[in-house]
Amino acid sequence: MNLRSVALFAFLLAAPVLQAANLSELRDAEVAKGLREALELGVANAVTKLGHENGFMDNEAVRIPMPESLQKVESGMRKLGMSKQADELIATMNRAAEQAVPEARMLLINTTRKLTIEDAKKILTGPDDAATQYFRAQSGEQLAQRFLPIVARETRKLKLADYYNRFANRGVALGLVREEDANLDEYVTRKALDGLFLVVADEERAIRADPMETGKRLIKKVFGSVVP
Repeated sequence: MNLRSVALFAFLLAAPVLQAANLSELRDAEVAKGLREALELGVANAVTKLGHENGFMDNEAVRIPMPESLQKVESGMRKLGMSKQADELIATMNRAAEQAVPEARMLLINTTRKLTIEDAKKILTGPDDAATQYFRAQSGEQLAQRFLPIVARETRKLKLADYYNRFANRGVALGLVREEDANLDEYVTRKALDGLFLVVADEERAIRADPMETGKRLIKKVFGSVVP
């Protein structure tokens, strides 16, 4: 990623301040290339932040807890002197997410390469998480399919995972547990994706909020009178 690309994307994500006519005057190749390359940078940053030891555990915004419908079980475990086991289960869930997230890098990068000029313009003039919404719509299902076996590999290391699934399934039958929370691997996969897209959205908003932080001269050189 060179400075020109970062500068170009920084300007493009400032598009809400442009009129439609200004956007239409940009060369399609520049719009698409700048957006694609900078989205790749945002994805890389998000994966780097989350895809390492304690990337989820140390980030309160994305840390994976026990499902809300099973938190009473966690409380009961702790009252019965099983705090260590409860902590291990939570740590394993977060560790599984950390192991799975790096799988997102190439898939999301490939998604950016399918971006059409019309997609790019919609993102540029859309809400401050428009690119993140695009990623989720285009790649969310594929990411879940890639995350799930990695999550399963990690949770199998902990025998409590089987206990979780057995108890949760009974809870579903009794109306005490939501069905979507009944399988540990699927729950962790879903929360890992939520965390990933939350951080991708944070990266996107940061660039939109301060698009001129770097490369201002290059932006002026590329766009001339478009930049005041």
